[in-house]
Amino acid sequence: MDSPIIQSADHMFVITGGPGSGKTSLIEALAQGAYINDRQFSAPLLTMPETGRAIIQDQIAIGGTALPWADRNAFAELMLSWACRSYREAMASKGPVVLDRGIADIMGYLMLCNLPVPAHMRRAAELYRYNPLVFIAPHWPDIYVQDAERKQDERLAEATCRMMGQVYTNLGYDVVPLPLVSVQERADFVRAHIAAA
Repeated sequence: MDSPIIQSADHMFVITGGPGSGKTSLIEALAQGAYINDRQFSAPLLTMPETGRAIIQDQIAIGGTALPWADRNAFAELMLSWACRSYREAMASKGPVVLDRGIADIMGYLMLCNLPVPAHMRRAAELYRYNPLVFIAPHWPDIYVQDAERKQDERLAEATCRMMGQVYTNLGYDVVPLPLVSVQERADFVRAHIAAA
């Protein structure tokens, strides 16, 4: 069987980081576009949602065990399938796409849990590449809150951010920290970097 071709998608930008660091709010702002004096000046960006939260909600609804507090390996496999599907959908887009986490985040999750990263997962991270510029949302204690799906304490949230930065850096990405500013200012920061890329 022929080896798959490594895909590069310079129009796909990942936002990573620890839980509760403002990623989702930022993604939502990017999806809405930007406005000034009631006139839109920046078109909405196509975005892809985070995989983990949706999987947790689905697993709880159906009584499944592929949960980070039940079966972490099964949870990681579902995240990988979801991330690969999101990648294929984003690949078809002509314009920029912003993804709430990427395939490498799943590797970081397993490493954080002291679980082995399967070879097929490492291969997926090598094959399915994103834009070399990856945004990371630093741990931000002032906005961190726990909820039904986000059960990590602040120490683990901060460790998650460090791990994600390390994994993406080791995979050859240029990791750019997001500033600790308002959602709109963060969105402007991301848009400016995407435009420059």
